[in-house]
Amino acid sequence: MALEITWLGRTCFRLKGREGVVVTDPCSPESGYRLPKLTADVVTLSNRGDAQYSCVEAVSGHRRVFDAPGEYEVGGVLVTGIATKRQDGTRNVAYIFELDGIRVAHLGLPGPGAVPDELKGADILLFPAGGGNSLGGAAATDAMNAVEAKIAIPMNFATELDAESGLDPVEKFFKESGSKPDPQPRLSVSKSQLPPQPTVILLDARS
Repeated sequence: MALEITWLGRTCFRLKGREGVVVTDPCSPESGYRLPKLTADVVTLSNRGDAQYSCVEAVSGHRRVFDAPGEYEVGGVLVTGIATKRQDGTRNVAYIFELDGIRVAHLGLPGPGAVPDELKGADILLFPAGGGNSLGGAAATDAMNAVEAKIAIPMNFATELDAESGLDPVEKFFKESGSKPDPQPRLSVSKSQLPPQPTVILLDARS
């Protein structure tokens, strides 16, 4: 079974694998995105104090919610939370998920700066690329290059659903990084299908 990754807007993803389902940073309706009915085993929050990125009530099921640094295991899903800082100095928590033999790093909303060593070498990187309250343009490109993931998926950029967010469109990041992939509805990938060279993949927000 392949790991299925669906982008739901802002920094919210659903990671669905054989060993469990993870939902990251569920966004509130005020963000412009309306989440579908979601169930999960794990919900992670990069910043519980940011209401637009921490709508836990949107996710049902017997889910465990994590919002702090540490190491956790739920079923067959391993979760590692790593503290970094947002641009305003408050705490951001980045996460590494290990499921179905694949390591997925989710940066949350960090400010510019060095990428923690624990995140480097992840198989898949989910990273902010729209500026505003986090990384964009050159800073997003630097973070992507530092991690050196096989697959890099930008998040937290402006779309038609949240044009008033103050975020940049993803094209600004593409101009800096030199990549321009076509959007696709979701990513399904197994460990053996990971590309040999770093590849940027653009997902459509499913709302």
